Amino acid sequence: MNEMIHQIKEYAKKNPDSIAYIVYDAAETDMLQKSHYTVDSLTWKELNQYSDRLAGYISTHTKGRNPIIVYGHKNKYMLSCFIACAKSGHAYIPIDVSVPTSRVEDIIGSVEPEIILATEDKDFLLPIGCEYLDLMSIRNISYDGQYEIAQDLCTKPEDTFYIIFTSGSTGNPKGVKISTECLTNYVKWAQNLAGGGISQHTYRFLNQAPFSFDLSVMDIYLSLCTGGTICAVTKEIQKNLKLLYKVLSVADVNIWVFTPSFADVCLSDHCFNDKLLKNMKYFLFCGEVLTNRTVERLRENFPESVIVNTYGPTESTVCVTQAVIDEETLNDYNPLPVGAAKPGTWIFIVDENGNNMPDGEEGEIIIVGDTVSTGYYRNEEQTKKSFSIYTINGTEYRLYRTGDKGYKKNGQLFYCGRMDFQIKLHGYRIEIEDIENNLIKIPYVEKAVVLPNFDDSHRVKSLTAYLVYRENSTKIATFDFQLSQKIKRELKQLLPEYMVPKKIKFVDFIPMTMNGKVDRKALEDSQR
Repeated sequence: MNEMIHQIKEYAKKNPDSIAYIVYDAAETDMLQKSHYTVDSLTWKELNQYSDRLAGYISTHTKGRNPIIVYGHKNKYMLSCFIACAKSGHAYIPIDVSVPTSRVEDIIGSVEPEIILATEDKDFLLPIGCEYLDLMSIRNISYDGQYEIAQDLCTKPEDTFYIIFTSGSTGNPKGVKISTECLTNYVKWAQNLAGGGISQHTYRFLNQAPFSFDLSVMDIYLSLCTGGTICAVTKEIQKNLKLLYKVLSVADVNIWVFTPSFADVCLSDHCFNDKLLKNMKYFLFCGEVLTNRTVERLRENFPESVIVNTYGPTESTVCVTQAVIDEETLNDYNPLPVGAAKPGTWIFIVDENGNNMPDGEEGEIIIVGDTVSTGYYRNEEQTKKSFSIYTINGTEYRLYRTGDKGYKKNGQLFYCGRMDFQIKLHGYRIEIEDIENNLIKIPYVEKAVVLPNFDDSHRVKSLTAYLVYRENSTKIATFDFQLSQKIKRELKQLLPEYMVPKKIKFVDFIPMTMNGKVDRKALEDSQR
C-alpha cells in the first residue's frame, strides 16, 4: 500500500476522533460585515472513511486512470477528495475558485477527465462524457457505506500523485507531475527540518496557501504524515487582518508555512506577536526571497520561534534546501542563504554551456535528485527541454534546469532571481510572457510588454503593463483611466487576479533590439 495512505489509516485507527482538518471561514453579519468566522472540521476517522467511499465510487465509475480535477476552496471535503484519488489510483489536480473560468477550461481540455469533483459552484463548461459531482453528491457518497476500495488500486511509487498547473510562457498553463515516490521522499525529509523537531511532536499547521499553489503541499502532507491538525484559513479571512487575528487567537497553531510577502503584511500590525500566537514553534518560508529585515522583525516579535528558509520550484516537489536563520546567520549574511540541499538531492551551478561554476560565482541552478518531477503532463516538448537523466554513483536521477540564477558559498545556496522572464510575486511563480500573451487577446490591445517593479530588497512588489492601443489611439488612451480599469477587468477573466498588473500604461510604440526582440531595458529606461 502507498506509504502515506497507510499512515493516514493508522492515525485513523489510533486517534479516530482527533481533528485532522479544520477550516475557518468568514461569516456575514446582518450588517454584511465579515467580522465573525465559522468553523468546520474533519476527524481522522471521517477523513479515512469518506476518502475510502469516494475512492470506491471513483474506481467503479472510471474506465482509465486519467487525472481527476478537484475544484473548490478549502472545503473539508476537498481533502477527502485528494486522498480518495490516491486510494483509487488517480492523480488529482487541485484548482482553486480564484482561477479564471477560461483557465479552468484550458486545464480541463488538456486533461480530459472522466470525473470532476467540485466543492463549490462551477461556472465552467463540462466536456462531453465527463461526470460532475457537486458538494451534495460528494457528501452523500462520503456517508454511503456501499462503496469499498480495493487496496491494490492505490497509487504506486512511480504513479503520479498530484499535478499542479503553473504559469506557462505560451499563455497556456503547464501541468507539473509529482509522483508518489517524489512526495514520499519530500515528506520524509521535511519532517526533519530544523533538526527533526517536526517529526517528534503532533503539531497544528496553519494552511494559508490555496491548494492549487504547491506551498500548500508542505503543510497538508507534513500534517497528514505526522498525525497533526491542518488549520486552514480561507481567502476571505486572509483579506481581513482583524478577523485573521481573531482566528489565530483560537487556532493555537504551531507551524506556519508562508511567503515573506504575507509575513510583511502581518508584521505591519503590532498585534502580530507571541502574545497572539502563544505556541508558535516554526515559521517555514518558501516561494520568494526572504529578507534580513523581515527576519529581524519576526525575531523581535517571536523570539522563541525557529525561522527556516527554503528553496525549490514546483518541479522539485515544493523545496529541496533548508537554512535555519538564527542570529548568527542573520548577522553573517545579506542576502540570506536558502540553505544546503537535502539528502538525495544535488545542486549544481552552471554557465550557459553547462560547465560548473566556481564557488561564489552566479549561474543557472540545476537540481538533480529523488524529488524532481517526472515532467509536464502531456507536454513532451517542454519536458525534454527542462528535464533529463543524470547519473550519480551509478544511480540514475532526474535533472531539472530551473532557469533560476544562484551561487553556492560555504556549502549554502543563494538565490539571485530568474534568468528568463519568470518572476515570483507574493510567492506565486509567474511567466511574464503568459500575461503578455493574454493581454493581446483583449480587443483594444495591439502589443503588450509587462515589466516587474522591485522594492529596496530587490523583491518584485508589483507589475506594470505597457500597451500599444489598437487603432493607433494611444495619445487619447494615455489618460483614459476607465479604459485601464476595463482592460484589468477583462484580463481577470483570463488570468488569476495575482497575475493582473497593478498599473497599465499606454505607449506609442514598443522599443525593439537590433535582432527584432522587445528591448525591455530601453522601455524601462524610457519610463524613468
